[in-house]
Amino acid sequence: MLKYHLSLIILLYVVLTAIAQDSAMIRNIYNEALLRGRAYEDLRSLCKDIGPRLSGSSEAEMAVRWSESKMKSYGFDKVYLHPIMVPHWERGNPETAWLTINHQIIQKMSIKALGGSISTNGALEGEVVMFKHLNELKQAKRKHVAGKIVFLNQPMSAAEIQTFNAYGLCHPIRSNGAVEAAKLGAIAVIIRSLALPLDDHPHTGSMHYEDSIPKIPAAAMSTLDSDYLAEILATKATVKFTMEMDCRTFPDALSYNVIAEMTGKKHPDEIITFGGHLDSWDQGEGAHDDGAGVVHCLEALRILKALKYEPSHTLRLVFFMNEENGNMGGKTYAKWVQEKKEKHIAALESDRGGFTPRGFGCDGNAEVFHRFSSYESLFRPYDLHLWQKGGGGVDIGPLKNEFHDITLFGFIPDSQRYFDVHHAASDVFENVNKRELELGAAAVSSLIYLIDSDLFH
Repeated sequence: MLKYHLSLIILLYVVLTAIAQDSAMIRNIYNEALLRGRAYEDLRSLCKDIGPRLSGSSEAEMAVRWSESKMKSYGFDKVYLHPIMVPHWERGNPETAWLTINHQIIQKMSIKALGGSISTNGALEGEVVMFKHLNELKQAKRKHVAGKIVFLNQPMSAAEIQTFNAYGLCHPIRSNGAVEAAKLGAIAVIIRSLALPLDDHPHTGSMHYEDSIPKIPAAAMSTLDSDYLAEILATKATVKFTMEMDCRTFPDALSYNVIAEMTGKKHPDEIITFGGHLDSWDQGEGAHDDGAGVVHCLEALRILKALKYEPSHTLRLVFFMNEENGNMGGKTYAKWVQEKKEKHIAALESDRGGFTPRGFGCDGNAEVFHRFSSYESLFRPYDLHLWQKGGGGVDIGPLKNEFHDITLFGFIPDSQRYFDVHHAASDVFENVNKRELELGAAAVSSLIYLIDSDLFH
């Protein structure tokens, strides 16, 4: 019996010692991020010195070189480029649009071409037919749509507490609106911007065509102008919509994922990947989407190195290229590491903006998720409370297809303001809060430390 009690005492001592060590390490991580952090200045440089970074653009190439240089300046064990081929679409000249009401009143409208859209080939004019959601369009008769411009006026639901849920419900109008409208003979499609606030900023984003369906121009309109157009149409006035877009698609371009590593001391052949996407849409500066995410992860690795942490597994930081309109960075990376016969045990992504940290998601098995959930007490002093089942992101998602046992994690910041700026001209550095960004970097760094030192020890 004495031996049994002694074993329990030893076990309790070991557990309490480990908790104390982890708690002290996390405190040190937060101190480094908040007192000596580089995240805010790095994001400022990425946004102001480079700007928007659409795949295939010269700015995207500049961002690759900026990232490589920045990683080398922090002295990581390895820094290198992973070549990939990416789509190359350009917006061209600024879009113009206006209403003609009752043949005489002219009202300018704010639109932006959706990513991948074709050009209007000059000014395109047509009568507008409005639908409240995509299913309503699908049920329409061809005679009511043919030869007209379809207006999909589905708002994001303000009743959804989790704004990503509201976004997901509206996403089909952007992704599939052009296809469904073209099936019924429409000459163009305009969607209400996927955004919660009422403002003058159109929110762009990717859309797609099907080879068997005629391609028609597709644009997003600001939420204020969407409300205005709906009000005008409700009066039964004679309304003509004119739009002009100069979009062009070029052959795929060579680009790169940018990679840095700290080599594992015990299990160097086991990889923990973490990162975000370096590319952004050509509106604003890509500050929250996903400048904040790549800076979170860059800062996370810098902090661990600054604290002289020696990882057990190889920590691999990846700035993925082309998440926004093709995900060739994530897809190519997953196939590349599988062909190299690497062993990937975990991956984490930050791609929800630089707002106040709320927690993490994890898609691991029952044992892993139970251990992951136990970290909540370590993060309680830092106001992280969400420990959700399910995690990952667009960039790291393809790894699941190649490594079925890999565990994916997703960083979860507060989402209430994200869709104010998502894919819009307002996604600029000035709309990122320094302390919130630094807290996010500290949270990401802390979880990477725990994944490496405890979760897969």
